[in-house]
Amino acid sequence: NKKKENVAASSILASFIMTSGKLVVGLMTGSMGILSEAAHSLLDMGAAIITYFAVRVSDKPADEDHHYGHGKIEAISALIETALLFITSIWIIYEASKRLMTGNVEVEATWYAFAVVILSILIDYSRSRALMKVAIETGSQALEADALHFRSDIWSSAVVLIGLICVLFDIRGADSVAALVVAIFVLKVGWSLGKRTFDVLIDTAPKGIAEKVKEILVNIPGVINVDNVRTRALGPSVAIDALLVVERKMNAEALHEITEKAVSAIREKIPEAEVLIHTKSVSLSNETMVESIHILGHKHGFPIHHVTVDTLNAKRYINYDLEVLRTLTVRQAHEKATEFETIIQKELGEDVEINTHLDPSDFQSSESDNVDSTETKKIIDEVGDVMKHLPKLHNAHNILARKMGGMIIVTIHCYADPMMPIEEAHDYASQLEHALVEKKENHIGRAVVHVEPQ
Repeated sequence: NKKKENVAASSILASFIMTSGKLVVGLMTGSMGILSEAAHSLLDMGAAIITYFAVRVSDKPADEDHHYGHGKIEAISALIETALLFITSIWIIYEASKRLMTGNVEVEATWYAFAVVILSILIDYSRSRALMKVAIETGSQALEADALHFRSDIWSSAVVLIGLICVLFDIRGADSVAALVVAIFVLKVGWSLGKRTFDVLIDTAPKGIAEKVKEILVNIPGVINVDNVRTRALGPSVAIDALLVVERKMNAEALHEITEKAVSAIREKIPEAEVLIHTKSVSLSNETMVESIHILGHKHGFPIHHVTVDTLNAKRYINYDLEVLRTLTVRQAHEKATEFETIIQKELGEDVEINTHLDPSDFQSSESDNVDSTETKKIIDEVGDVMKHLPKLHNAHNILARKMGGMIIVTIHCYADPMMPIEEAHDYASQLEHALVEKKENHIGRAVVHVEPQ
């Protein structure tokens, strides 16, 4: 970010000018207040240099060694600046206290002493505003620390100015008292900055972010609850991960859609967020037993269909078709069935009776061949003959016959009344399929009828 680099570089120049001016005037006048300000400005210059390199490094993107980027460099920079603030303040307190006790240091309140302090206040005000503006725009902790340095200089310079005025009126020790006030003020600012910086380094959750994220997520359709939200600062950005509770009937595509909505909703309110969303599926009270069995089959990799559940004398009976590889033996297929039955009983309880119909299936596609035109015409005629006895199905079309593994597979599209119950339509389609397969001379091994609304 060039804006961050430019404002940090200009702070180095400003700090150098102020440090040089205060040091020269402080030595010429013997003012402990101005010398303390020179030390403060020297610290600011060192801090500005650290800040400049910190913002350059922190803006580097994540790489294979730094998966979360380099944002914490700014926090380390701010911590170093805080340490320098404390060291400088302790030195100022020591020197000022010594002068107050000995009382043998003369201070000259010259016009250039006043000039350098007033100029310092003006420069500090300008730099503080510029740095804080960019710090807020970019979320830079290092620039914020630098802005606080310059802001503290304004008040400390004002105290020194008051001390110089007191010297003019021959109030003894005023300059040293001004230096002590500066040191205490700097210590207070340093403590506040150090605490915030340390919080970033030990991953203290940014205040109010977790609550804000939870409020955003609970309003997303399909989210039942938000179990956990964790946040931590990553320099100018913030890392957020959250656990969403969702209904387990949701398929993978619906889950993906919810997580995408969650990420977008968070970034809309917190643009600098790095978001990671997890989901936890739970069963709800409105989940039927048939749905539960389908979910268990999908979850554990057991392809099932035609699931029915009935209750007789308070006992539940579960029936379904379980698809297994046609190459398995009876023992192997039975082991598969037993494994899934155990899973169902663990979920639904032991007081259920489970009956599994084993359905040999192919789980890979196979090559098929064309059926010659004579045989195809014969099949089409046969479809027409059967449909004469099924008047509620009509206009057979898209009839396709193909050979696969020694049998013929026929697919047929036909129309039915759009308001016909689907169960009734299924019965008619099944009658057509069975009638075609039962005629062995046609060699039809499977017929698939697709019913469309007219």
